[in-house]
Amino acid sequence: MSIYDLTIDELTEYFLKIDEKKYYATELFSWLYAKDKRITSFSEASNIKKETREKLSKDFTISNIEIVTVEKAKDVRKYLFKLNDKEHVEAVLMNHDYGNSLCISSQVGCNMGCKFCESGRRKKVRNLTTGEMVEQIIKVEDESNLRISHVVIMGIGEPFDNYDNICNFIRIINHPKGLNIGARHITVSTCGLVPKILEFANFPYQVNLAISLHAPNDKLRKEIMPIAKVYPLKDLINAIKVYLEKTNRRVTFEYIMLDGVNDKEEHALELVNLLKGINSYVNLIPYNETDALQYKRSKPLTIAKFYDILKKNNITVTIRREFGGTISAACGQLRSKKEDI
Repeated sequence: MSIYDLTIDELTEYFLKIDEKKYYATELFSWLYAKDKRITSFSEASNIKKETREKLSKDFTISNIEIVTVEKAKDVRKYLFKLNDKEHVEAVLMNHDYGNSLCISSQVGCNMGCKFCESGRRKKVRNLTTGEMVEQIIKVEDESNLRISHVVIMGIGEPFDNYDNICNFIRIINHPKGLNIGARHITVSTCGLVPKILEFANFPYQVNLAISLHAPNDKLRKEIMPIAKVYPLKDLINAIKVYLEKTNRRVTFEYIMLDGVNDKEEHALELVNLLKGINSYVNLIPYNETDALQYKRSKPLTIAKFYDILKKNNITVTIRREFGGTISAACGQLRSKKEDI
């Protein structure tokens, strides 16, 4: 088991169970997460007695993923990690004027099957553990020598299909003795697992929720996102309204712009009607094309017109800044390249 799987409460329970001082949990968290003294071996935790360090080494592992590839472009780095079972996942580091944001993976592969998504082209192998998600941040901080200030759980996988591990991941990275990343700087993205959205409304952390929408009506959404056959837009929107009522947190709707598919004027107007009165904003995303999928990016003028229609109808909207045009930018693309070899 990875030491990074444990929240500080679970680590406290562990030390009490082995008849050790419970404050060791705080000490060890500091050794694991403080960037200026981050350890790679339990033997380095010098203020914990030797016998306890030896016990920790028997009970836990401390490194379970490794960086195998880094692709770099202006203000962006894309990482391919190898896990202990030889599987691969990705993370993307983006440098913004407000800080350094890391988009992490939550699963090896994905079962949601969105037609435009490279990640969904390869089925889910397994969930990532809490520790494997935490280590993506640790490894990137160490490689880049940068502090990660924002985390987006929007890489390979559907986060709400790995719900319990995601929640513990948030507890660890948000903790002041952990990575100390502010709750409002953490975003969880889902393609629309309605029961988990309702459950997440009760999660006691002020993290952000993003919905991968990508279509303004059920017919089109079912064509490109199989999850819509299980949870139609009516159910999804109702769940979001419950979430908003309980949390008073604005929701983001992600909308990938696919040429000739979901980018027409009629689609923009439908989107206006769908989101009217909902405390949200829309993030229009220029599509990252891949050789394995037939979808193409909407033309810049088309995206601009779509944006204008939303704006004129009082929908808060942005066009996502593009990163990594010269690298394997699409989610899951770097992993697919590795697996296709």
